[in-house]
Amino acid sequence: MFDNLSDKLQRVFKNLRGEGKLSAENMEIALKEIRLALLEADVHFKVAKQFIEAVKEKAMGQEVLTALSPTQHVVKIVRDEMVKMLGQHQARLRTANEPPSVYMIVGLQGSGKTTSTAKLARWLSKNGHSPIMVSVDVYRPAARKQLSVLARDLKLPIYEGAQEETKPAELARGARKEAVQTGRDVILVDTAGRLHIDEELMTELSELKEQLNPVEILFVADAMTGQDAVKSADEFHKRLGITGVILTKMDGDARGGAALSIRAVTGQPLKFVGIGEKPDAFEPFHPDRVAQRILGMGDMLSLIEKVEETYGQKEQEEMQRKLIEDEFTLGDFRDQMKQLRKLGPLESILGMMPQLGPLKDLKNAKIDEKEITRLVAIVDSMTERERFNHMIINGARRRRIAKGSGTSVQEVNNLLKQYAQMRKMMKSFSGGGFLGKKLGKLKLPMGFGS
Repeated sequence: MFDNLSDKLQRVFKNLRGEGKLSAENMEIALKEIRLALLEADVHFKVAKQFIEAVKEKAMGQEVLTALSPTQHVVKIVRDEMVKMLGQHQARLRTANEPPSVYMIVGLQGSGKTTSTAKLARWLSKNGHSPIMVSVDVYRPAARKQLSVLARDLKLPIYEGAQEETKPAELARGARKEAVQTGRDVILVDTAGRLHIDEELMTELSELKEQLNPVEILFVADAMTGQDAVKSADEFHKRLGITGVILTKMDGDARGGAALSIRAVTGQPLKFVGIGEKPDAFEPFHPDRVAQRILGMGDMLSLIEKVEETYGQKEQEEMQRKLIEDEFTLGDFRDQMKQLRKLGPLESILGMMPQLGPLKDLKNAKIDEKEITRLVAIVDSMTERERFNHMIINGARRRRIAKGSGTSVQEVNNLLKQYAQMRKMMKSFSGGGFLGKKLGKLKLPMGFGS
């Protein structure tokens, strides 16, 4: 996500650095290019205009123009203004004074409401809550069935409703009673949707809101629809008073205009983003981290959180020791590649890495998920001695390994090259290089050298 915008902004900053000295003239050119980059990223035109005006006011000051590193000042100003545009701080979910807290999930049909309901329930259960789900979409039996299947797959509770409960309000009342009796602290109400906003839908949702008194009304929008998602969110807010937004399919949106506009247009925060189809491809929205990713600074905090969720403390410490003592072998590389899949889509993981130093071209890596299977097969075709010391793998050995793994000598050469690059890159994280000094005791899994 944000790939196009990120590339263009980094190009603008590179051109500014090439100027050597910052002037009002080249700053004006840079601001025009930033504005164009925002508009091409499908950012709402009013939001883009306000953003440029705010950056210009601060960037054209004497303090910046005469600074020793004016471009760094400009980057900082752009980052700060982008964080403001995105919402300043992470917007946390509200809770009721007395449980259960009710969260209404609303949105248009096809936006990903039901899937987001299940993903949010999983996230809540992983973060100290005990949610229960209920679908009140009485018009589409398939929608209720879908939520039921998702609940079963995730092993999470759902209120199916009694036979006589045929209206949304009746199902919601039954779910509340069930939550109280079973000690559930959150009720997720998956509401009906329409292909477009109509009076009947809004009346039903308003009645549900009055009855349930929800602490959160979360609007689910498809990021791929761009400014249509922003417009729909604004209309729902005017009619219903939403408290936050969940953007789905963010992994497929290279522009990111909806995410960048929604807070400024609706006044309501973006709270979660869906970044894939898997149940765990769902995460809280952090304005500061997203701004850093857009500007090529990476999102190391999110990456660390993913690593800590996936890898045990002992595994991390052992891998750190091997890196420091230069004992990381091809066998370790193979094991880490197997584990890497657990972190999520590889391109998403690479996008969290800072685009500087040895990592500057990492985001351009084209990841074929099947490549991991081939890499594992190649390493499995090596002898124990070859895995321990890659330097002994000569031409004859490479031909034998290629034949044994059903690959080509070129693929074997590529793996050895990737392994060498990865060792060099990851050593910088272990404390020896620039990134190591910056990131301190960060422990990361191997295998990012594809």
